[in-house]
Amino acid sequence: MGSLFRSEEMALCQLFLQSEAAYACVSELGELGLVQFRDLNPDVNAFQRKFVNEVRRCDEMERKLRYLEKEIKKDGIPMLDTGESPEAPQPREMIDLEATFEKLENELREVNQNAEALKRNFLELTELKHILRKTQVFFDESVPMVYKSGTSSSHSSNKYRRYLQMADNQNEDEQAQLLGEEAVRANQPGQNLKLGFVAGVISREKLPAFERMLWRACRGNVFLRQAMIESPLEDPTNGDQVYKSVFIIFFQGDQLKTRVKKICEGFRATLYPCPEAPADRREMAMGVMTRIEDLNTVLGQTQDHRHRVLVAAAKNLKNWFVKVRKIKAIYHTLNLFNLDVTQKCLIAECWVPLLDFETIQLALRRGTERSGSSVPPILNRMQTFENPPTYNRTNKFTKAFQALIDAYGVASYREMNPAPYTIITFPFLFAVMFGDIGHGAIMALFGLWMIRKEKGLAAQKTDNEIWNIFFGGRYIIFLMGVFSMYTGLIYNDIFSKSLNIFGSHWHLSYNKSTVWNNKMLQLSPATSDYEGTPYPFGMDPIWQVATSNKIVFQNAYKMKISIILGVLHMIFGVVMSWHNHTYFRNRLSLIYEFIPQLVFLLLLFFYMVLLMFIKWNRYAATNAMPFTESCAPSILITFIDMVLFNEPKTPPKGCETPYMFWGQHFIQVVFVLIALGCIPVMLLGKPIKIMQARKLANVQPITGTDAEVGGMSNGGAVGAGGGHHDEEEMSEIFIHQGIHTIEYVLGSVSHTASYLRLWALSLAHAQLAEVLWTMVLSIGLNKEDWVGGIILTVVFSFWAILTVGILVLMEGLSAFLHTLRLHWVEFQSKFYLGQGYAFQPFSFDTIIENGGGASGDAE
Repeated sequence: MGSLFRSEEMALCQLFLQSEAAYACVSELGELGLVQFRDLNPDVNAFQRKFVNEVRRCDEMERKLRYLEKEIKKDGIPMLDTGESPEAPQPREMIDLEATFEKLENELREVNQNAEALKRNFLELTELKHILRKTQVFFDESVPMVYKSGTSSSHSSNKYRRYLQMADNQNEDEQAQLLGEEAVRANQPGQNLKLGFVAGVISREKLPAFERMLWRACRGNVFLRQAMIESPLEDPTNGDQVYKSVFIIFFQGDQLKTRVKKICEGFRATLYPCPEAPADRREMAMGVMTRIEDLNTVLGQTQDHRHRVLVAAAKNLKNWFVKVRKIKAIYHTLNLFNLDVTQKCLIAECWVPLLDFETIQLALRRGTERSGSSVPPILNRMQTFENPPTYNRTNKFTKAFQALIDAYGVASYREMNPAPYTIITFPFLFAVMFGDIGHGAIMALFGLWMIRKEKGLAAQKTDNEIWNIFFGGRYIIFLMGVFSMYTGLIYNDIFSKSLNIFGSHWHLSYNKSTVWNNKMLQLSPATSDYEGTPYPFGMDPIWQVATSNKIVFQNAYKMKISIILGVLHMIFGVVMSWHNHTYFRNRLSLIYEFIPQLVFLLLLFFYMVLLMFIKWNRYAATNAMPFTESCAPSILITFIDMVLFNEPKTPPKGCETPYMFWGQHFIQVVFVLIALGCIPVMLLGKPIKIMQARKLANVQPITGTDAEVGGMSNGGAVGAGGGHHDEEEMSEIFIHQGIHTIEYVLGSVSHTASYLRLWALSLAHAQLAEVLWTMVLSIGLNKEDWVGGIILTVVFSFWAILTVGILVLMEGLSAFLHTLRLHWVEFQSKFYLGQGYAFQPFSFDTIIENGGGASGDAE
């Protein structure tokens, strides 16, 4: 079979490259993306490899580009992205790139430093401007003065008048007392009190703590006035907007002055000189305004120059990133190579797909021609017993389905790939649980929109992880929606209502009021209401009015359909193991695993499925005794009696026999005995054969051949070589085989029951849709007139939100996870090992897409 159904055949090759041509050849292989190199220097430190200096130069160039990118994003300048991928530059072009980046970085840093110095100067002048304005208001109110007369301290409150009008009226007495007591202690009576002051600016959020510290440290002997600066100021260091306040502190004496300045320094407050005379303050304010205007002009010119530099860099930044990452990836890869003794040739080992062998050789020739070398590269295939990597070719359609399989485990080399079959089975099983024409249409349209717009959406490259998951699975979402519409037609369900496309095959004899109001109404095909022929496609729409037995009918139908689909799905998984055993020539696993597993599944569970079809075909409400519906035996009870060898119960009166056909009891006993006989075959067959082969060879243990030893899984595939038991003890083989036999036998029962989730989620989805219709939308539909139109608009909006949010998103996610479990556990466990490791070729596209993870990809 082709590579769609199995991974590609891989070959381990040895590559000889001349040193001068190595860079160009690896560059061509990186563009091709079909070669996975092995590290031939695993014990050599990363800092001791040959091309470590070139890698460091690339790291430095990347650092400079990231700096440029940060500055461009800070200014909101769009970066040109043509979507093209330039070729990797030649090694000699690295010098030009380094010079360009160095020049840009130095120029930008110099501009930034000048701009920061100008902004800091501008900030200081702006703060000084606000100080001069605010302090002018303080001084205009009144200058604090204290007058003293008399010498008796006991009568000081009567003899001394204090005048202080610097603060609000409610604080006048307290402030006057503060400065008056200082005056009493420090001055002679009758003299004016001379106060010093400092003015500055402090962050508004620090102001309360600043006031408390001043009060406590100076013991209340200072007077503080503050006023907020309404507009925020820009921090020149980081560009943040900061709210600040102007303050002025009055005090007396040098000791308090020193203490106040230390407190200001501790709170990072900025102090500015403020003249005492009003004329000096006005003159300084005029000079400050002139300097601010000049600074504004210079700042504008600086910003314009910076913007021009960044716009020029933004045009080429994406291409520069691609070039540098390609260079870095090439040198990382060259570090994996070995040098021969002459130091003129590089030797590499790599995994390549056999189908692309000639393509790789052509790429190597192109690289040699580009470098001008006269020595052609040599690519030799090597013999190896090492397990090759697994490489499944994918396109944009199959990539998402392959990702679902690889999330369980990467396939072993050349084992059957479940992805092609999952393309059909996954959306179909999802649709069985999600069957609704309306909900499926919403999902399909969303997937179709992403498919139609995929180029534009892919170019956006957002970091939103949830959106990336949705976009990556756009084809899965589209197929799940389409299949859900199909199963919705089968269920005849659209937003919990039915479509009467072909006309109902029932003709009710009840009147309209009885149909709408009688909650116990049932439909019986035994009456004349039924035409005798089924609805052409899907369910008859008449079941919408059968409120009493609608769920009973649909439950029985969906439950049996779930078991039928589940058994067929598991049988298909066991048949897939046959392809693995025949491909790997695993004769023991084919005889002692595949055959008994298939027989066990067919004779028990497929027989149960056949009973369902026999019951549907043989019994009907319109048939006469003993084939009427009342004589139809229960499938579940029949299966339980079959497994336990019980005699069936006596049939109801009028029914001749509890069996569906002649000889049923004998056939069931034979089937159960054969199925039970398959268990010891699965348990002991292969280990005994392996033990006999070892005794014949008189070696314990021996290196078994593919015919002597087989896979250890449930009919499982094995990697290349068939999964040897080379050095396993016989006891371990017996234990291992016993575990897998028990797992298969018990799993057959539990896995069959597990498929009932198809019925359960389908029932839950249908009931939720019906609840939303009856409890929400019907409220708006029952209203009339223009008021009803308004109510319907509101109710419909609410219903639409709940439908999309709960039934499409949440129920869709739930059905998706259940479908994933059915494939991983119930289906893939029958044949899929998933013990391989992925093929990770050296590819520029992958490296650039992952944002420059060159090291990881190269290694």
